Amino acid sequence: MNVTLEAEGLNVKLVTEWLLLTMAITNAFVRVLNSSARHRILSTHNVLKARQFSVSPLYKVVTSPQHLFAYGANDEVTRLAASRRRPLTLADLLKHGRPPLSKDALLASANFTLSLLPARLASRIEALRNLPFIVVSNPHVSKIYNNYLHSLSTLLPYQQRQVTTLEAEKHFAEVLADLVHTHTNTIPVLARGFLECRRYIDSAEVTRFLDTHLRARIGTRLIAEQHLALHFASQPVTDDGRPPKSTAPSNYIGVIDTALQPARIVKLCEDFVGEICELKYGVRPRLTIGGQPDATFAHVPVHVEYILTELLKNAFRAVVESGNEREPIEVTIAAAPDVPSNHVLGPCSPSLGTQPHQPDSDVGFERDSVAGTADANESIKHSSPSTQSITIRIRDRGGGIPPEILPNIWSYSFTTFSDLDLQGSENGNMDALNAMSSSSGHLSSIAGLGYGLPLSRAYAEYFGGSIAVQSLWGWGTDVYLTLQGVGKVG
Repeated sequence: MNVTLEAEGLNVKLVTEWLLLTMAITNAFVRVLNSSARHRILSTHNVLKARQFSVSPLYKVVTSPQHLFAYGANDEVTRLAASRRRPLTLADLLKHGRPPLSKDALLASANFTLSLLPARLASRIEALRNLPFIVVSNPHVSKIYNNYLHSLSTLLPYQQRQVTTLEAEKHFAEVLADLVHTHTNTIPVLARGFLECRRYIDSAEVTRFLDTHLRARIGTRLIAEQHLALHFASQPVTDDGRPPKSTAPSNYIGVIDTALQPARIVKLCEDFVGEICELKYGVRPRLTIGGQPDATFAHVPVHVEYILTELLKNAFRAVVESGNEREPIEVTIAAAPDVPSNHVLGPCSPSLGTQPHQPDSDVGFERDSVAGTADANESIKHSSPSTQSITIRIRDRGGGIPPEILPNIWSYSFTTFSDLDLQGSENGNMDALNAMSSSSGHLSSIAGLGYGLPLSRAYAEYFGGSIAVQSLWGWGTDVYLTLQGVGKVG
């Protein structure tokens, strides 16, 4: 009996010691794992932190001792994005005179450009930060974010000391050229990023963000390209301030053609689209120009060319696919008559259903509802309400737009983009004309995204114009493009 009890006591003791040993080993293993996990987390954090500080040129520029900023990149971006900005007018872009510019005028143009761009870039950075984290983490969206950081960091040193010499202006022009080149493919890269993140973000939010971003991008590029055009048209400028002698009169002031003839742009776009159409379909619809083909006004030719190319692509495609290629596409050009200014509604008139102008914004219409952006739905404010206006009607017999599609023609169809399949997509957005014209330039690099009409409308509305579509299902479509010019330029 005593032997049995001693044996049972020994077994209990062994089991207890085994359990205690097991618990000790388990606790030690858990501590090792926790320590390893903490080490990995800290290491990852340190790597990311080091990468952030080493990769982001903005941090190095902003926090360097030679600058006045001591609060880090985030605070500087926030401060610039929230800064007050007066409205931009087309007259501002023309105020430095016709090139070639004198030394003083060229420096004034550089400093005027410098006063506008940093806040605009910061506003775009802030808008990207307001997207869901998983979207900003996408490599394509992150690339655009870093591009904006890089561009802002290169401009800040100039903003601190201003451009006071021709040598500094030359370097500043090189920085602007790099900025324009860096952001050439912003739209297709963003579109790819949103495509990959479409399950994490609502399509309405994407449309709203893209509409805001594309309009802001128009203004940013316009400001930069305007000074670059003035810079190259004014070389060489001597230190005594004398500009080079102009060899021939020019209608151009920077990128603005003060005597732009829409009929000439229509013919250029007709040739381009017609060749693509003939190569793909074997037929080339006819196009007739009526109304006032000799009408001229002041505008940006590259913008007008992009809009007309997109509209003519739609018309050519419609008439060919409907079998009505023998019916001509009719283009009618009409210049608005001169009307006393007190009888003309300005772009911000309440009767047009727009909001009154905001004094702390650089937009001509309503402010954006997205936090951190002040240049959404952006439009250049006109210096006078009696500026020139030209309306172009494009009429085709392509069968019209199906009623179920008509409500969606202004939406950004970002889900159809694929660089692996340029020959077709399920909803037809990647049509032959888009695919073949995608190599014609940076404005056509969005071919197949479904951005043609909404981006065209953004370009038109940015200058106070509009695009209206009237479709007669089973017959054809009329598109009314109204372009607002700058008025008479001396």
